[in-house]
Amino acid sequence: MEIHIDHLSKVYGKEFYALKDVSLTIGNGMFGLLGPNGAGKSTLMRILVTLMKPTRGKVTVNGMNIHKHRKEVRQMIGYLPQDFRFFSKLKTWEFLDYSAALSGLHNSRERREAVDKMLEEVGLFDARDRQAGKLSGGMKRRLGIAQALINDPKLIVVDEPTTGLDPDERIRFRNLLSKISGEERIIILSTHIVADISSTCNQMALLNQGEVAFRGTPEDLTDKAKGSVYKVILTTRELEKVKEEYPVISTVMMEKGWEVIIVADHLPGYPSERIEPDLEHAYVYFMDKELNEFMVTEY
Repeated sequence: MEIHIDHLSKVYGKEFYALKDVSLTIGNGMFGLLGPNGAGKSTLMRILVTLMKPTRGKVTVNGMNIHKHRKEVRQMIGYLPQDFRFFSKLKTWEFLDYSAALSGLHNSRERREAVDKMLEEVGLFDARDRQAGKLSGGMKRRLGIAQALINDPKLIVVDEPTTGLDPDERIRFRNLLSKISGEERIIILSTHIVADISSTCNQMALLNQGEVAFRGTPEDLTDKAKGSVYKVILTTRELEKVKEEYPVISTVMMEKGWEVIIVADHLPGYPSERIEPDLEHAYVYFMDKELNEFMVTEY
């Protein structure tokens, strides 16, 4: 499986670019699409699943143009949108049975077997007779991924799948995605939650204001922040001053003051210790530099 995104743009009105000249090649495995809210991630996802047409550029899946071969491409896709909706009064198995029928599973016996297998896979078998509207938030997201997987798609697109989930459900969801990823399947995970990328994806891209700001591995992005993450102990007055000058990752109150993690090229004037960056540190560092450079260019 391979996706080619070639000089893709989506323009609203005359001047607003939701996407601007985006080019990416995505191969098998888990691919993370990271960026702040409003970066263009959901627009790109909707184009990839053929729900929206680009203004310019094209997308091919295994050599097929997704709009010229819309029907064939759609048969290969499983999609979990950010605003996943369902018939709340249907039982869990009934909704998944309906989804399976829509995806082309017309034999009732085969469909029931597929539904039971998928409910078991996502940990919802014991809740199969519960109304979908009465499931917990995490269980609803699992039902969402179940409907996306019911036709055994080769391309799975999930948009902000862990937003609003508690930590246990978030980890469970990420583990489920990792389990179903394989050599002949692409899973695209679009999120603004850095931990979702660092724990599951071996390739990623970072969108900023509709453009690709970075493409590579999570380790490649992390390396960009080496030597630029500091741990420092500050007084309350010093902390307020530092917040005005540098991106602050975290603050923890200690007996001797505030323990603060800061990203910066240089941190003069404060006794500090350099620490190894993780992906969250690198994301904040990289985005701060990108945004500052963008503002200087625009000015």
